[in-house]
Amino acid sequence: MVGITNKIMLAEMRRQQKLSQSIVDGQTAISTGITLNKPSDNALAWVQVSDIGRAQAQQAAWQANVSYGTTRAATAESNLSEINNLLTRAQELVTSARNGSLNDTSRAAIVEELGTIRTTIDEMLNQTDYQGTPVFDDGQSTLVPVSRGLNLAVVGTRQEVSEGIDVNGTPMSINAVLAASIAAVESGVDADIAGSLDGVKAAQAHITVEQAKQGVRSDRLEVIGDRLTDVDIDLTERRADLESTDLQEVISRVQSQLLQLEAAQSAYARINQKTLFDLIS
Repeated sequence: MVGITNKIMLAEMRRQQKLSQSIVDGQTAISTGITLNKPSDNALAWVQVSDIGRAQAQQAAWQANVSYGTTRAATAESNLSEINNLLTRAQELVTSARNGSLNDTSRAAIVEELGTIRTTIDEMLNQTDYQGTPVFDDGQSTLVPVSRGLNLAVVGTRQEVSEGIDVNGTPMSINAVLAASIAAVESGVDADIAGSLDGVKAAQAHITVEQAKQGVRSDRLEVIGDRLTDVDIDLTERRADLESTDLQEVISRVQSQLLQLEAAQSAYARINQKTLFDLIS
């Protein structure tokens, strides 16, 4: 009889411990707002939250890529805009060089400024960021993964931007166009200067097209970035629905468990007050 009673007492102690832990879990869920902390809380919800967590990690990686791509695209757009401005200025200078009344000093000043423009454009085409990443890719555009199965070129190549300019049927680079303009102005031959002016105009038109292409790349990044944000919000809401605490239900359960524990502890205390003779009689 005593052995049976001891087993009953131990079982009651374990039941009360389990009830106490359940109360603690409930109070934690109320304070944190999260009720799903381990698989045993809700196995199906735990699996779903795990799947959502993996999806969120992938989303975060894609969003980081989009952010990085957007930064590169913005820098490329800025450089293209500045190159366009410099070519506009070069066009003005070459046009002014056709003035037959220019003296040697004025011509030298134009040559000097054209040389500065040529150097500046070359620097902008070959510029790199603090990590050593070039503003414009070299040879082939780097594809950045921004979604499942979707990789985007976020900037054009330096060759696309600066080479293949059609100047009266001859492909030229921006550097070659400006070099020809400098040589023409130095010679003072009006026909040569007029020909070099065609080259500068063609270079500017080429850059305008490259600006439009870069704008399309930036727009695609923005659209994908917005879509990733929408998906992330949806995942966050789904996860919150699975993890979050139903306060009314949890508070009600905890209150009920507190009453149960109080009653069990009271009964246990009364039983322990009996003597060994009382238990075996």
